Amino acid sequence: MLSAFLLMLAVSASPRGVVVVYADDIGYGDLSCQGAKSVSTPHCDRLAKEGLRLTAGYSCAATCTPSRYALMTGEYAFRKKGTNILPGDAALIIEPGRPTLPSVLRSAGYATGVVGKWHLGLGAAGTPIDWNKAISPGPRDIGFDHSFIMPATGDRVPCVYVENGLVKNLDPADPISIDYKKPFAGLPTGVSDRASLRMDWSHGHNMAVVNGIGRIGFMKGGTKALWSDETMADTFAESAVGFIESQKDKPFFLFLATHDIHVPRVPHPRFAGKSGMGPRGDCILEFDDTVGKVLGALDRLGLARDTMVILTSDNGPVLDDGYKDDAVEKLGAHKPAGPWRGGKSSLFEGGTRVPFLVRWPSAIAAGAVSDATFSQIDMLASLAALCGAKVPKGATPDGLDHSRALLGTDRSGREILVQQAGGLAVRKGPWKYIEPRNGPARFPNTNTESGNAAKGQLFNLKEDPGETDNRIAREPGRAKEMANLLETIRATSK
Repeated sequence: MLSAFLLMLAVSASPRGVVVVYADDIGYGDLSCQGAKSVSTPHCDRLAKEGLRLTAGYSCAATCTPSRYALMTGEYAFRKKGTNILPGDAALIIEPGRPTLPSVLRSAGYATGVVGKWHLGLGAAGTPIDWNKAISPGPRDIGFDHSFIMPATGDRVPCVYVENGLVKNLDPADPISIDYKKPFAGLPTGVSDRASLRMDWSHGHNMAVVNGIGRIGFMKGGTKALWSDETMADTFAESAVGFIESQKDKPFFLFLATHDIHVPRVPHPRFAGKSGMGPRGDCILEFDDTVGKVLGALDRLGLARDTMVILTSDNGPVLDDGYKDDAVEKLGAHKPAGPWRGGKSSLFEGGTRVPFLVRWPSAIAAGAVSDATFSQIDMLASLAALCGAKVPKGATPDGLDHSRALLGTDRSGREILVQQAGGLAVRKGPWKYIEPRNGPARFPNTNTESGNAAKGQLFNLKEDPGETDNRIAREPGRAKEMANLLETIRATSK
């Protein structure tokens, strides 16, 4: 307690650098510092050992696009239409000029960069993207000085990198064409050429064939610009380290959104077969390697002590997410969601309760563990407070400053938070209410519990962390109170 108090007193300056490592589909139980026994993640474990591990850290939604939107804007994605999982040719869903996490930090003198998975759309609404010209608006129009991204995800076309608005390595003589409705004549698809695929699909992912793998959407051209799935993690790590190196003499903010461990899971040969859990496990090792490269760069450049590193995930875990990659068959005793019920796309805790590690050696006590509730909806306001940035009036409509929870000095954190997965759930203290919603109890493709039920559900997470005891019938007064609270939040902000 004394060391934490002394550290709090020592926090008289903002972090020299801020790095947010935003994993994709990594669940609460996928890291060894979170209790995993079947896989080892020493670099992630190092963050936990040298910093703070939050046991009640949440993404804003149980899928990727809405989580990213909410983190960047401080606004719950359910408030804005068109913020569900986007196709690869979607328009940018964050309005240029709107205050965002990067723009607010940039206003405080931080150089800002984004590397990795984007999935927030590119270009203007109503105007099809021309991938053969400069693409705008994009990351640089909402606050990032530098961007090296994949437009959507690895399972969606176009399968190219976009650096500062231009497709990298594009040959003008081989222009890119994208269509999400109909195939291009004469080109293979995951259906017509299924027998030749190097990774078979289980559901969907059977349109364009790129690098021998079926994708969502159709693509023609851009052969020299196509990414290599096996080297993607290395490419993103190299770009991230390059940004840190270029900004080593000034304050910087890096948002590193890894593709690991999203499908298709195609690890580099140095990781393939090493986990014993198939490509999903191998990609966990690959993700940890990326974290290690970033930490190594901070060490080498003498930036580690004064850089805040936050590691978290966009949503909970999923096993079979469209490809036959042995994720289910080789799972063994591993529990991707840890002690929580559900996973990706679920209203149960496993959908949004994710790993949350924070290291800032000059301000956070090493080896700390906190049960404080922290939601990514508060990332903008909290980092702004820590970095001395002024948040414009009206910005981050749902986010609050919970920076003390990130430092480990507030052990309570956010009292009320919303969880989104198609429908909504609300948590207040230990109580959680899931609104009634029609739909399957399990998603037929992924076999994940959805949290859907015709009647509302009420759980006490302190007494029943596994959400097995629905108290809706025994606590009608509290259920009504929680339902009213959710409706109030839905109608207002903050």
